[in-house]
Amino acid sequence: MKFHVNRDVFSEAVSFVVKLLPQRNPQPILAGVLIEATEDGSLSLSAFDYEASARTTIEATIDEPGTILVHGRLLSDIASRLPNAPIEISTEDDGNIAVVCGPARFALASMPVEEYPAIPEVTGESGLVPGEDFATAISQVAFAASRDDVTPVLTGVQLAVSENTLTLVATDRYRVALRAIDWDGSQHEAQALVPARTLIEVGKTFSHGGNISIAFSGSGDREIISFTAGNKTVTSLLIKGNFPPVQRLFPDQTGHYSVVSTSDLNEAVRRVALVLDRSAPLRFTFGPTDVTMDAAGGDQARASESVDATLTGGDETTLGLNPQYLLEALGAVKSEFARITFTSSDNANKLSPILVTAQTSVDDASSDNFKYLLQPNLLLR
Repeated sequence: MKFHVNRDVFSEAVSFVVKLLPQRNPQPILAGVLIEATEDGSLSLSAFDYEASARTTIEATIDEPGTILVHGRLLSDIASRLPNAPIEISTEDDGNIAVVCGPARFALASMPVEEYPAIPEVTGESGLVPGEDFATAISQVAFAASRDDVTPVLTGVQLAVSENTLTLVATDRYRVALRAIDWDGSQHEAQALVPARTLIEVGKTFSHGGNISIAFSGSGDREIISFTAGNKTVTSLLIKGNFPPVQRLFPDQTGHYSVVSTSDLNEAVRRVALVLDRSAPLRFTFGPTDVTMDAAGGDQARASESVDATLTGGDETTLGLNPQYLLEALGAVKSEFARITFTSSDNANKLSPILVTAQTSVDDASSDNFKYLLQPNLLLR
């Protein structure tokens, strides 16, 4: 095999396909990138680790078509540091792969192509979502997924299609994040539980790629989902199991709430939480005109701060919240103001969660369909 390719185009393509590969793969063959050069002038690059795959096709000058398998991260590191000149890649008589760019020359070991698994193909029904909206929705939801592999279903983000809406939901038992966006496609009812790590990379990759085609395929233990935009495709094996019905936890009545500047509250929480012991809750008092934060930590350190706020529909409320969980919610709101709603529960012995949503102004709620439910912590009096 032998081909010539633009240095920047090739470097970006290799970087894309290796992003989803784990840093340490138990099977060395899965650390490779499969490069296929065809007579029609297209160059396909693929990576696959049995759970996720990435594939892209770029233009190249193909002198001799063929297929090679080479260590992906090493090739990516080399391509990103090559001089600004066309790249020539070819197979040599001794089986090595030669990479030549201007005065730079590398000889890389070839990996056995015949041992590489087949890249999954998705043939199921699909729909379209706006790339920027989908990337924003992922950033608003995926952080709430659990990082504990003990309960695999909670490490994923549930994608649910219903009519013209795609809803993303994630939870780690202590909070729930939800965002709904427009869906345009033939698939009107579908659900998929996608690993949060994979979905985060999808959001980063396709954030400026126009519309994204999402397709569902497979059955049994090999159900997969694919995301395609332009010349790039990512597939992911779905997580098996029943995702908890957390959407029913969101309250219908939201009459008792406080509206506060997102940035002001964010900065104040970061300051006051500095004195807190690890995992300790931060005390919030939501009053008629402000919200006050109080913290007490080790070595008799204390801190307090108040931020202007507007309380509607109820009395002053005091509760304890995990400061990091609240900060992540405020970062996901993506609006000037945040509404913090106090919900009610049928269980008088259980603290009711708060609902965080976006607010375009003090008086007007946002229409971006983002909701974040956070369980308060018990405060020691």
